Amino acid sequence: RQAAQSMVVIHIKKGDQSQFLFETTVAQPVDDFIAQAVQVYNGRLKIGRICDEISELEKHGLTLPPNMQGLTDEQVTELKLRDEWGEKCTPSGGFVESRDPIGRRNGRAPTENIVQVLSKTRKEARQMISKDLVAAGQAVNMARIQEALQILSGAMTIAYPMGLPPHEPIRMELQNEEDLSGTQASLGVIPPGDASAWFSGKEMQAGKLLSDYLGRNEKCKAIVKLAKRGQGPPAREPVVSEQEQKEMMAFYYRKQQEAKKLEESRDDSYMDSEWADSQQLRRAFHGLSDIKWGPK
Repeated sequence: RQAAQSMVVIHIKKGDQSQFLFETTVAQPVDDFIAQAVQVYNGRLKIGRICDEISELEKHGLTLPPNMQGLTDEQVTELKLRDEWGEKCTPSGGFVESRDPIGRRNGRAPTENIVQVLSKTRKEARQMISKDLVAAGQAVNMARIQEALQILSGAMTIAYPMGLPPHEPIRMELQNEEDLSGTQASLGVIPPGDASAWFSGKEMQAGKLLSDYLGRNEKCKAIVKLAKRGQGPPAREPVVSEQEQKEMMAFYYRKQQEAKKLEESRDDSYMDSEWADSQQLRRAFHGLSDIKWGPK
């Protein structure tokens, strides 16, 4: 616990989006820091992709071989194609028929008991790397990434004791054999050798130490933004946070409303004055201005 307290806490962002907290020391070289931070960043994306695939597997079973995806039953019959891996790798406890409307998965969904195991595990894995941990003050490191991957792998072993087909994205992700080229998911990944880190609007240079940017105080906190090299500097942090901006706008709105009400009350108050009476001048000419009615 004492060691953790003496480490610098770096709030990692991508663009203006919070990602995770990273604990290190100011004596760490910038090169090592960027490599480790990018590894955690990409690891979180991997867990997200696996959880998304498991969610689809729960509904429609394993992925079909690439040459069968998107084909109709008639086309599969005509081409004499067969999903041998889908027949071999059946889920534990059998399956229920659940046709995939886009024709990507084989329609052999796991039974409800297995779905519950998978669903609980992927939710747990997501929580382990959630962005909400930033507000909770909990850091994320590769040990936590590996733990999340292990529980996902264990759940898949329970669900499919015969293993997964070699073309199944979940298996490829768990074995670090995924090919994201040409996919939307690839846009978010930062290649380890093509990463840059920015602190206070300045790019952190290789060959330097974190202390060259953060100082020598091991208990400091800092915001560092990751980016792909060559994209230019990310947007600078706002002077005030989004929540502070909302509070300031609400404060000034209340002040404007109060000023408006005060101005309206001032505008109407003169109507009670004698000089504002349109008949006052006429009564004064006729000597009637001081007449009082009532018994003496």
